[in-house]
Amino acid sequence: MRKLHDAYFKQAKREGHLARSIYKLEEIDKKYSIIPTGGTVIDIGACPGSWLEYILQKVGENGVVCAVDLKPIAKRFKNTPVHFKMMDLRDLNHETFEDVAPAFDAVVSDAAPNTSGIRAVDQCRSLELCEAVAEHAELVLKPGGSFVCKVFESPDFQQFRSKMQKKFGSIRTLKPRACRDESMETYLVCKGFAQEPEERKVREDVKARKKKGRRTRQY
Repeated sequence: MRKLHDAYFKQAKREGHLARSIYKLEEIDKKYSIIPTGGTVIDIGACPGSWLEYILQKVGENGVVCAVDLKPIAKRFKNTPVHFKMMDLRDLNHETFEDVAPAFDAVVSDAAPNTSGIRAVDQCRSLELCEAVAEHAELVLKPGGSFVCKVFESPDFQQFRSKMQKKFGSIRTLKPRACRDESMETYLVCKGFAQEPEERKVREDVKARKKKGRRTRQY
C-alpha cells in the first residue's frame, strides 16, 4: 500500500515547504556540492517550487536563478530575484537564458513526464525527457559546471549514463532518502562539465606511478 503522508511529507508541511522534494535536492547538494554560494543556477521543471526554495537560500543574495516550467509559479516567488521562463522544455535554446546570465554553474531538473501507469512507457518517457534536459544543459553550463536530473530507472539508463560520462569529469547516481520506497526515480549527478573524466585521471595516475617506480638496470 502506497504511503502518501510519510515522515518527509509531514516534515515539509511542518517546516512550511512547498513539497517534500526539497529534501532530495538538499541531500544531493550536501553530498556532492552542486549549488555554489553566489552561483548561477537553472531549475528546469521547477513547479511546484520546492527546489527553488532550496536553491534561493543556498545561492544567497548574490546568486542568479532561472526557473523553467509550463505551469505558472511566479506568484509564489514574486519577492525573490528568480527569472521565470514559462515555456515548453522543447522550445529552449541558448538564447533563452542570455538575459539572465552568459553561462551557469549548475542546471538541475526534477522534471518528470506525464505517467501512463505502464512501467516501460513511463521509463522511456523519463529517459527522453532527461536527454532533452541534458542537451540544453550542455549549451549553457560553464566549464566545470554541474548537472542533476531525475530519471526513472530502466534497462536503457546505463547507456544514457555512459553518454554523460564522456562529457563530465564525475558521474554519480543517488536515490535520496526522501524518495518513496516504491518509486522508480533516481538522480543522475554530473560534475565537472567538459573536464577530463575522473576514471581516466585515475588510470593515468596509476600508469604514472608505475612508470616512476620502474628501475633501470645498472651496467
